[in-house]
Amino acid sequence: MKQSQQARCFVKMLKTSPRKLNLVLGLVRGQKINVALNRLMMSKKRISDAVKKAVLSAVANAENNHGLDPEKLIVSETWSGKAMTLKRMRPGSRGQAKRILKPFSNLTVIVAEEKIEEKAEEKQKKAPAVKKDEKKSVGEGK
Repeated sequence: MKQSQQARCFVKMLKTSPRKLNLVLGLVRGQKINVALNRLMMSKKRISDAVKKAVLSAVANAENNHGLDPEKLIVSETWSGKAMTLKRMRPGSRGQAKRILKPFSNLTVIVAEEKIEEKAEEKQKKAPAVKKDEKKSVGEGK
């Protein structure tokens, strides 16, 4: 897609692991904006509020910076990445020290305008048309 047809939001240092964040991102990836926001509001995951803010920020960026219509936007891409990890210690048995890792993650959300023509072309590519005459000719060869 062209750069002018999409907008992004990048959030640094979210207090969760990238693996847990990716579970929430899977709910909204490829969805329309209103569907994505509804799914995030109904999610029981703690980090879904931060993801919701990021989606709303990306929509605002698309509307204000690129002049896109918010009604036609979809969440085209989302991904999470590693940020820093706090290392802490906890007392263990027999005088040992056990390690505690507290990971942080980064979040990127990209919203883009939905193209109706592109969807129709993709459906035609996925399902090739098979004529009824061709099916009969295959069965007659036996």
